[in-house]
Amino acid sequence: MTRKNLPILLYFLLVFGSGAVVGALGYRTYSPPTARGGSLNPPATPPAEWKRQYIDETRSRLGLTDDQVAKLSALLDQTDARFREVREHDNQMVRQIREEHYEHVRAILTAEQIPKYEKLHAEREAKAKEQEHHRR
Repeated sequence: MTRKNLPILLYFLLVFGSGAVVGALGYRTYSPPTARGGSLNPPATPPAEWKRQYIDETRSRLGLTDDQVAKLSALLDQTDARFREVREHDNQMVRQIREEHYEHVRAILTAEQIPKYEKLHAEREAKAKEQEHHRR
């Protein structure tokens, strides 16, 4: 290799190396690594299994008596029922708000726009149901 070609080769290596570094940093920025061996959202523990684990851990760490375990189990059932009530109430409120929004949008549309909006609305609902189905 001649002396003239040496600076060209060094520039080529510099450009290639900096491109590799920028590419690696860009990949890491837009595709961050995930935890090994699992997803970011591990599957949820079934409620009955969670309750059993909670009671077992609480019993062993606090030294609960059988009577206390029975009372704790009843409290967990009551709390779960209250959570379900709140979730159902919230779900009803969300449905009501969505229905009101739908009716308000329809009220500002012309007769020609309403069928198009209804079609768009139905497509969006179908897509939302599909996404919800994939999350489960």
